[in-house]
Amino acid sequence: MNASPSLQRLAPLRLALAGMVALAVAQGIGRFVYTPILPGMMEGLHLTPADAGWIASANYLGYLIGAFAAAGDWAHGRERLLMFAGLAATAVLAGLMGLNETMAAFLLIRFFAGLASAFVMVFMASIVFSHLAEAGRGDLQALHFGGVGAGIAVSSALLAILVSEHADWAAGWLWSGALSAVGLVIVMLLAGSATPANGVDGPEPALPKDWSLVKMILAYGLFGFGYVVTATFLVAIVRQGGGGRVFEATVWMVAGLAGFPSTWFWQKLAGRIGLYAAYAATCLIEVVGVTASVAVKGAAGPLIAGVLLGGTFIAITALGIQIGRQLAPRAPRRIFAVMTAAFGLGQIVGPIAAGLLAQASGNYTLASIMAAAALLASGVIAWSAAPKSP
Repeated sequence: MNASPSLQRLAPLRLALAGMVALAVAQGIGRFVYTPILPGMMEGLHLTPADAGWIASANYLGYLIGAFAAAGDWAHGRERLLMFAGLAATAVLAGLMGLNETMAAFLLIRFFAGLASAFVMVFMASIVFSHLAEAGRGDLQALHFGGVGAGIAVSSALLAILVSEHADWAAGWLWSGALSAVGLVIVMLLAGSATPANGVDGPEPALPKDWSLVKMILAYGLFGFGYVVTATFLVAIVRQGGGGRVFEATVWMVAGLAGFPSTWFWQKLAGRIGLYAAYAATCLIEVVGVTASVAVKGAAGPLIAGVLLGGTFIAITALGIQIGRQLAPRAPRRIFAVMTAAFGLGQIVGPIAAGLLAQASGNYTLASIMAAAALLASGVIAWSAAPKSP
């Protein structure tokens, strides 16, 4: 007996919501709650900008290794279990950050948190996207990706409440762990026993020898380098500029709220102007945001940066992977791994370079200019990779 039409409509929506909550936990909180908590850690523990950069890069190294590991065949049939394990680890590791005060502990914990977030990202996507494709509901992918922005916004609201109660940085991590545990329960209720639909195993062919593909891999790496500087240090920039702690949380919340609908918006625009043009346009808009974070004085600069960073970086991630899959349609897993590697290397180098520059110069201006230049180069290279009309 076939399910009723209303139930058939509900199933993909329910899975997309599960994906949204999973990304809210693993990415919005697991990876990016570090940004609003960082200024308090730097102040309370006397961490330098270089220290902060190394801690961020440890997380991104974990993400890179996790993405590579998740792309392997060993995980086939275990996707659901590994995704839930990643969410549970995210909650535990966030709590552990609030119970430690040494650089060694921070580096280790953030490395494993990056590993966990990559597992959730890859395995939840394999579950959700396969079912959405089977149901012909690709439009719901935007809801799934919106989880990153939702997680940023919710965790920022949490931190604003903690600030009003005069809580310290450790409380931010402990409550983020508790919030992540709640998210895990919600995902378990929504996703149930779902596993990837129509999984296909087998060796993929080598990537095509295509100059456009090389350009896009390079562009994606430069994007990883460029976006992560502001994504890591935006709230620290606000703190250095004398913004209050509630304003710090507000700036990061604005970034999350802008990120929630961004993938849907840019996908719609890409349908009109093309993937390459949309990718280039998002990079250029992000250049404006990154530059505004240090060039526009007062409250306006960080707020502009929050809106423009949040409104682009999640969408660029999705657009870049889409272009890669278009250029290498017979090797989706391989191109995901290679592009994630390029992106990951950029993410790892970015915070270290920016932290060292900020420490040497006493502010984040040079680091932000460097990030803006990388984003500009990413957009130009992606634009040049677009297929030319005959």
